[in-house]
Amino acid sequence: MPVFKTPFNGYSVKFSPFYESRIAVGTAQNFGILGNGRVHVLDLSPATPTLTELVAFDTADGVYDLAWSESHDSLLIAATADGSVKIYDTALPPNANPIRSLHEHTREVHSADYNPTRRDSFLTSSWDDTVKLWTVDRPTSVRTFKEHAYCVYNATWNPRHSDVFCSASGDCTLRIWDVREMGSTMIIPAHEFEILACDWNKYDDCLIASASVDKSIKIWDVRSYRVPIAVLNGHGYAVRKVKFSPHRRNLLASCSYDMTVCLWDFMVDDALVGRYDHHTEFAVGVDMSVLVEGLLASTGWDEVVYVWQQGMDPRAV
Repeated sequence: MPVFKTPFNGYSVKFSPFYESRIAVGTAQNFGILGNGRVHVLDLSPATPTLTELVAFDTADGVYDLAWSESHDSLLIAATADGSVKIYDTALPPNANPIRSLHEHTREVHSADYNPTRRDSFLTSSWDDTVKLWTVDRPTSVRTFKEHAYCVYNATWNPRHSDVFCSASGDCTLRIWDVREMGSTMIIPAHEFEILACDWNKYDDCLIASASVDKSIKIWDVRSYRVPIAVLNGHGYAVRKVKFSPHRRNLLASCSYDMTVCLWDFMVDDALVGRYDHHTEFAVGVDMSVLVEGLLASTGWDEVVYVWQQGMDPRAV
């Protein structure tokens, strides 16, 4: 299966929504604590199972997350450790990038997510306890959402309702927001420890997954959120990212500080349906291709990007 070695520690990997062979990877030097970062745009060769670098962009600080534009096939949003949000046009050379650098967050920006339905705006979440709403053509944010009492590690749009998103925070809550409302519309005390990630189900827009330092993933139905509809245990350490399948309602992927990527079917008793232990350091980035069913990608602090088909060994040549 295709493998790419990055010079820095991997943090984020994202499949392009336009090109089935294109992948973006965000990396940070010295485990993201101090040092530079780099954005890699890779191409998956159909003829030979190799990942080739198309272009790379250097940053003065680590890159914690990436989001492809849903309206422009070459635009890429980067969440960086210096608190800035950078917009790259991957069709332009590195010396013409970034095409915009947005400086409003006062601490590290930890996530970025492009609106999949309206396709004109994106969210960023930060260690400054806020979520910000942006459009590509405005030099300042449209709005700041500040209710969380600690770092907001992740903010993700609802796949069907263009004004609704959820956020996951170190204050142990999930919050649901509607950009038309003044404050959050729902607060879910989802875990007793920090929540590092969240994602919406792509087939049932009332279901949310939360991933926590407590090693568990919980599935919530916002119509009745007193108790989760499923609790997925199997990771040995904090769960860093969680991602619902774009092709199958009950399937989701996760990655963890236990160095594994797991696949889950949250509707069955034996929910863990796949475990991949190909990383040799913290696994912190995972994604599932929208365009190719069953195609997965992951990256981690071992400075390696893997792309593989579900059921296959990521390390197989």
